[in-house]
Amino acid sequence: MIVKLEQDENGDLILPLSDELLQSVGWRIGDTIVWKDNGDGSWTMSKKPKTKIVLVDALVSYRMRYAVELAEDSPEEWARDTVTMEQAVEFSQECLGEQIVSHRVITEAEFLQQFDKDNGYLAGWTADKKFDSALTRLEVIK
Repeated sequence: MIVKLEQDENGDLILPLSDELLQSVGWRIGDTIVWKDNGDGSWTMSKKPKTKIVLVDALVSYRMRYAVELAEDSPEEWARDTVTMEQAVEFSQECLGEQIVSHRVITEAEFLQQFDKDNGYLAGWTADKKFDSALTRLEVIK
């Protein structure tokens, strides 16, 4: 279907969509429409599927190994104390994996609030930049 653009008093272009057209494609007022450039001078419009944001909390476990040299008659616990006081040099490490501990559905506003709380140094970013950098968007299968 071809629809001609109109121009308002400020020179901005308007795409008039009749109620019949909206109903025929299953769109409603308030829907978000995605525009796709077909590369040939034409565009395809489609309704953005409804989505939700799920915040997943996970823990990552590492096995850390240290080698501490002690005098022969020193208690072995001194080696443990040296590691606890963060005075030992790392010998090796191995990632033991990630465990999911919780998840919950959040709104976009809650996403932005949590982003700023967790990443205060990036609070000045725009909302779009925050979503683009920290939200994994999966293709929605219809």
